[in-house]
Amino acid sequence: MSRNRTPRGLPRCAPTFRPDTSPGLAPLDETVDHVRGPAGGRLIVEYGDYECPYSRAAYGAIQRVVGDGVRFAFRHFPLTEIHPHALAASAAAEAAARQGRFWEMSDLLFHRQRALADEDLRGYAALLDLDAAAFDADRQSGKVQARIRRDVESGLDSGQVRGTPTLFIDGVLHQGGYDPASLLEALRA
Repeated sequence: MSRNRTPRGLPRCAPTFRPDTSPGLAPLDETVDHVRGPAGGRLIVEYGDYECPYSRAAYGAIQRVVGDGVRFAFRHFPLTEIHPHALAASAAAEAAARQGRFWEMSDLLFHRQRALADEDLRGYAALLDLDAAAFDADRQSGKVQARIRRDVESGLDSGQVRGTPTLFIDGVLHQGGYDPASLLEALRA
């Protein structure tokens, strides 16, 4: 991919500033978004990058608060200018999602964040017992790339996603810490 991207392409490390007149966070779409936790619960949305150590920390903290009345949606925001494997990792997660294993692949990608080369991704697919040929084909498919682009564009369109992790609680930008205690406090507010 070219390093010069249009505003509608994959983000730079610091995407172009957009004024706060933007429409806000795109609503959750249960048919498209990756969501875990009870329906009707408070919602945390993370825009994350599998190669970002801060996204990994937020993802882990959110996992600890998901459950009793709290749900979690993950949206891709690969920072390709600073993380050379982030887009490939997002494609691997989406390819795994096509076989019903998004969350398991996401867990592996974050836990093994320093090993995201192509052979590593294929190894993770084998660990999850995915169909290897379908996994490889899906990672390169236009449908998977469009799915990732959908998340990136929704983050850019919000006017509030400028890096990773960016968290929203019930559609409102969370500006506090992303450790479990801070998240629980924000959820109680």
